[in-house]
Amino acid sequence: MTDQAVRPQDERIVADVRHWLTRAVIGLNLCPFAKSVHVKGQVRYVVSQATRDEDVLDDLERELKGLAEADPEQVDTTLLIVPHALADFLAYNDFLYFADRLLGSLRLDGTLQIASFHPEYQFEGTAPDDIENYTNRAPYPILHLLREDSIARAAEAFPEAEDIYERNMETLRALGHAGWLKWMAGKSDL
Repeated sequence: MTDQAVRPQDERIVADVRHWLTRAVIGLNLCPFAKSVHVKGQVRYVVSQATRDEDVLDDLERELKGLAEADPEQVDTTLLIVPHALADFLAYNDFLYFADRLLGSLRLDGTLQIASFHPEYQFEGTAPDDIENYTNRAPYPILHLLREDSIARAAEAFPEAEDIYERNMETLRALGHAGWLKWMAGKSDL
């Protein structure tokens, strides 16, 4: 199970997500656990062709089962990229309820979890353009499938894991919108 199943017409989408992952998530250290699986080539990139929520759920079910069965040394995490559906953030947010229900119905609670990223991500209590929202903003809607065991191991290696959220907020506040744009364009170093 690798990302080699990416169709030629989806290569640009995967390239956009890899850029976001390497520049924002790893480059700004928004997730200190991401670098090792990226460097080891253990991230599976899957581009969903779904245009309807039901079809996204079908893709999600297939990828959850696939990740649960995969050798963690080969595939530790999956990014299910959804470029043709769930464009509205509120609809995407509502969809996460069904994604979590699917996880439970597959009896994968406690084995896998789903993290969420979206181009219009907005934390509760923030304004749409608050820079803090950019910690979870990605070029496309993404369902990030993670192994609970991997998260637990990573948290042991990073004793202040509970501080990541606050540190990320501080990083983005210091960067600001203009700094974010320059950083993502590769025109700035920290």
